Amino acid sequence: MKITYRDQEWELEGRWRVRDAIKEVGLLPQTVLAVRDGKLLTEDTLLDENDEIKLVAVISGG
Repeated sequence: MKITYRDQEWELEGRWRVRDAIKEVGLLPQTVLAVRDGKLLTEDTLLDENDEIKLVAVISGG
């Protein structure tokens, strides 16, 4: 699968859960949201090898 975050790209082989894929590329799951085909994914979503995932930074404020 291909994972992109800002100007970075990673390729992972096999099937991964979103949370584990985010950790594998060196990011913290609580700091990004995963999007596939314009739809937000949960941390437990199982990803396929052919998926293209975009990670988006979580922004919070008060």
